[in-house]
Amino acid sequence: MSFATELEILIRARYSILYLQTAEELRVLPIVMEIAQRRGKKVYEWAHSTGLVPAGTSIQSQKNRSATTKDPVAALDQVLDQIEPAIFVFKDFHPFLSRSNYAVIRKLKDVALHLKNSFKTIILVSPVVEIPAELDKEITLLSFPLPTKEDLSGLLDRILADLRELKQVQIDLDEAGRERLVQAALGLTLGEAENVFAKIIVKDSRLSGEDVNEVFAEKQQIIRKSGLLEYYATQESFAQVGGLSVLKDWLNKRSAAFTAEARAFGLPAPKGVLLLGVQGCGKSLCAKSISALWQLPLLRFDMGRMFGSLVGSSEENVRRAIAVAESVAPAILWVDEIDKAFAGSGGGGASDGGTTARVFGTFLTWLSEKTAPVFVVATANDISHLPPELLRKGRLDEIFFVDLPAEPERREILGVHLRKRGRSPEQFDLPVLAAAAHDFSGAEIEEAINSALYEAFYAQSELQQSHVLNALQQTVPLARTMDEQISRLRTWADGRARNASTERGVRIAEQRRKVEL
Repeated sequence: MSFATELEILIRARYSILYLQTAEELRVLPIVMEIAQRRGKKVYEWAHSTGLVPAGTSIQSQKNRSATTKDPVAALDQVLDQIEPAIFVFKDFHPFLSRSNYAVIRKLKDVALHLKNSFKTIILVSPVVEIPAELDKEITLLSFPLPTKEDLSGLLDRILADLRELKQVQIDLDEAGRERLVQAALGLTLGEAENVFAKIIVKDSRLSGEDVNEVFAEKQQIIRKSGLLEYYATQESFAQVGGLSVLKDWLNKRSAAFTAEARAFGLPAPKGVLLLGVQGCGKSLCAKSISALWQLPLLRFDMGRMFGSLVGSSEENVRRAIAVAESVAPAILWVDEIDKAFAGSGGGGASDGGTTARVFGTFLTWLSEKTAPVFVVATANDISHLPPELLRKGRLDEIFFVDLPAEPERREILGVHLRKRGRSPEQFDLPVLAAAAHDFSGAEIEEAINSALYEAFYAQSELQQSHVLNALQQTVPLARTMDEQISRLRTWADGRARNASTERGVRIAEQRRKVEL
């Protein structure tokens, strides 16, 4: 059922007061006026700046304007005096519904009881919900939906029609480019989408499907204003990730899963993935690279921002953060080190009064029931802190184990970091360096190359094979100092998680010489 149909049914059923939570007043009014025309009703709109006026009256017009109806009680009196069937749209009425405005609350309740025996309806339009207990049974709350793909496509059509008259603006939109642009704009209001399309045109004198980053920048504004999520404008790509071929292939196959063709084919939107493994092996880098691969905004879910001092505020913060993520969907939600974030969720609540457990429960419920295309990328290092509820199938699509890189992967990682620093990998004996980097993580290999660069710079010479080899030999990898913990992690992952580097049933075992002493 469409929103317009649902709204008309409630008006016909004589619901007295409807509360629409939205900031898009300009989209609400045409829908209300269309319903009123079908039902033979008049439409009036109220704002504290104009008073009660017929719908469509411009803000400059003084005709039909009464200064007395700027007062909410006087405006509600006018609703009672109206004899003919009508719909009254009250904009930003929520400040008058706080506990200190009891006279307005009482008057609205009186009007609500009167409207049950009339053909009049009050619609409150506000971006925030403020419903006092006295009106809880009289008000019906509705969430006004964000623009659909069809709405945004229609907006783009109108903009393109206007642009065709401007010869200096270049239009470079094929079907694929148009799809990318409209898809990126999902989650914006029509006003926000129109603004960002206009910004692209003014900035480049052109409009193309390659301008999705400008749309993401507009979404970044929404995220910043929430103060709960962090927007990552990442430059990383999978070209900078060595190894992990199975994970890369899995993600590549899902890169088009958010398109209309995927929906028509019957594919559900992917839910998420848990990357479990050794520290420094590229889990966080993968989360950032997915954003570039799928061309979706990356939002970082920082659990530290969620916890508030007031009882119940932490759970409310999580719900607000989730709502922001869904409002800019399709998007990627990155929960870094989820094992540390929810470490206390399985305890008895002695340390924090059970706040962590309640926050975790709110997050888990959303993971199971979410319908918005928000892809969750969770990373973890310590499986002992992972609650078993998180690992159940249905909440996330797959669990990948990211192990220490094997010898071919170490060669690839060495090549990536050498190229990143302006050196040609062909000038180095990568097999020798990869053998010297046995048991090294990707982060440790990168740090060894940085150390070698420092040595070469200090010696005022170009980076040589010997510099890198010495840096590798002087480094003690974490895998040696934490051998027991990593062995325990590998044992747990065997059969429970999918290896990010090798397919199931395929093992790459590096031979070690065994000696007797």
